[in-house]
Amino acid sequence: FIGTHLIWRLLLKNFLYEVGMRACFLGAIFSWGIFIAVLAPDSYTVFGWYMCVLSFFHYSEFLAISVTNPTTLTIDSYILDHSLDYKIAAATSWVEFFIERWFVPDMKTYRRIAAIGLFLCVGGEILRKLAMYTAGRNFTHTVRSEKGPDQTLVVTGLYSLVRHPSYVGWFYWAVGTQITLLNPLCTIAYALASWKFFNDRITIEEITLLNFFGYDYMDYQKRVPTGLPLIKGYLLEE
Repeated sequence: FIGTHLIWRLLLKNFLYEVGMRACFLGAIFSWGIFIAVLAPDSYTVFGWYMCVLSFFHYSEFLAISVTNPTTLTIDSYILDHSLDYKIAAATSWVEFFIERWFVPDMKTYRRIAAIGLFLCVGGEILRKLAMYTAGRNFTHTVRSEKGPDQTLVVTGLYSLVRHPSYVGWFYWAVGTQITLLNPLCTIAYALASWKFFNDRITIEEITLLNFFGYDYMDYQKRVPTGLPLIKGYLLEE
């Protein structure tokens, strides 16, 4: 990895270098995940699954944006630096895993339960990426404060079923990572924290969408749910 870093540093500059290093890093994590899942003791197998799921998620976020909305593509599209809260949540899940694995190693060997989490991760990943592809240039990683010249209201495909399919996918992916790790405490904490995050995010986003699209978005809200449990979004009374 260090050798690759030096070669890329000499050959590339700025954006391409940063992209290459992050892709190389995520690829290394994915490879180590496979190695751990296949060759490590049984109590570490699910952590290998988790490493593959986590690294693929961040890589695929960048890849999806590069295809669907390349004009907004930046290093931040990997969302590796999503927020301090995100980093703390990830670190907390690792701490729980290794503490429980140390004291109760058999607890981390229930692969059938972990497989449920893996299913949620894969399903959530697919749902989110399909939502990104459906939205196309209308999808961004940040909430827009101003309507773009080519921005339209997407109400077809997945968006005809739920208003925020990308958030639905991310929510179940996040919870699924903790079920995969067989982390009972973080499973609950992630569910609550993710619900709070998306409730706040959807409220802010729908305020802007109502400002952009007015009655068209109000009608859309009446027909289609947010897709997340107990989250209604920002609703205006006529």
